[in-house]
Amino acid sequence: MSAGTQVHANLTEEQVREISDGLDEPDWLLETRLEALAALEDLEMPDVIRTPGRDWTNLHELDFESLVDPLNAAENKDQVGPEDAEVLPWSEAVADHEDLLQEHFGSIVDPQENYLTALSTALFSTGTVIYVPEGVDAEDVTVRTEQNSRSLFNYTLVITEESSSVTILERQSTGEEAAEQYYSGVVEVAAGENSYVQYGSLQNLSEDAYNFTVKRGVADTYATIDWIEGNLGTQLTKTEVSTTLSGDSSETQIVGAFYGHNDQHFDLDAKVWHRAEHTTADLVTRGITDDVARSVYEGVQDVGADAWDTSSYQRENTLMLSDESEADASPKLIINNHDTEASHSATVGQIDAEDLFYMTSRGVDPRSARNMLVEGFFVPVLEEIDVDELRDDLEELIGTRLRERE
Repeated sequence: MSAGTQVHANLTEEQVREISDGLDEPDWLLETRLEALAALEDLEMPDVIRTPGRDWTNLHELDFESLVDPLNAAENKDQVGPEDAEVLPWSEAVADHEDLLQEHFGSIVDPQENYLTALSTALFSTGTVIYVPEGVDAEDVTVRTEQNSRSLFNYTLVITEESSSVTILERQSTGEEAAEQYYSGVVEVAAGENSYVQYGSLQNLSEDAYNFTVKRGVADTYATIDWIEGNLGTQLTKTEVSTTLSGDSSETQIVGAFYGHNDQHFDLDAKVWHRAEHTTADLVTRGITDDVARSVYEGVQDVGADAWDTSSYQRENTLMLSDESEADASPKLIINNHDTEASHSATVGQIDAEDLFYMTSRGVDPRSARNMLVEGFFVPVLEEIDVDELRDDLEELIGTRLRERE
């Protein structure tokens, strides 16, 4: 494949140098960007779910040459956190913490893993570094990004030192709407020994937008990384959330919720890699497809040969509100150690006719009954969200979408 031919026509080294110079970056980081740019010609698109005769997500059809405008990135961004933790815009992090950036940047998400990670590495012009020193409990870190340009490339790095904790709420939305936009986000989380990270994200971009996001974390001994992933916006979202449990007794939870309507398409990955002893993972995703929307989900629990005494659970449920919507789920369990307790399941179906009949027979009108069943469907996911603001916002957006439905 020569995926890079789609975008190379309007990308140059000079553009990448201008972005890097504007952020006053060191030479090693500029070199990383240039190497990613040069690699584009030879890199493949990210893997997508394939069923017989069908690729569910066709990234090759995106017109990157039109979507990517590297020197005209514009946004409104809030980066707020408590005083005892550092929540820094990328340019300030470059000036204040070059040593941390050099140690962690690209250590979890390979800049040249695929075409879209390389594109993001070469062109990102905005970002946030969240650094939580040893023993600090940092609550209510908020990062809000409002996209006001054709394309926006965002990078986030979270570093927690020993026995620290942080809760983060990230939002992406659209400000000045263009006909089509492209948002790319890369998130790396390095959780130190006995630290705790909860990273909640709510994506509500314009339904004319395209979104590629990868969020990955590595958990050290006794560390915990919990992800909450809410997706409602865009016409196409390709996203992955994953954790590597590299330290003994480390834990992770990945909670996902999505609601697609009209012609939206969601391609969602949730993955955990058990690489140490006594590790625990819980993956739970629930979503809706309506109208002619489509969703495809891939979940992976990979238990390594040295991952003794592993507990790993996964469940994914999709509810289709129309006959024309589509959904596919592919949970995978890979076990290389017999000392493992694990399960995985996935369901795709429509509202239970008996439940609907029961409610309407007791005087609830059909529309209200359907909406109540849908809201009840999301309860197991909403109950897992500890951040009140994120839970309330997600619940409100789901309710609004249901009320707008004819």
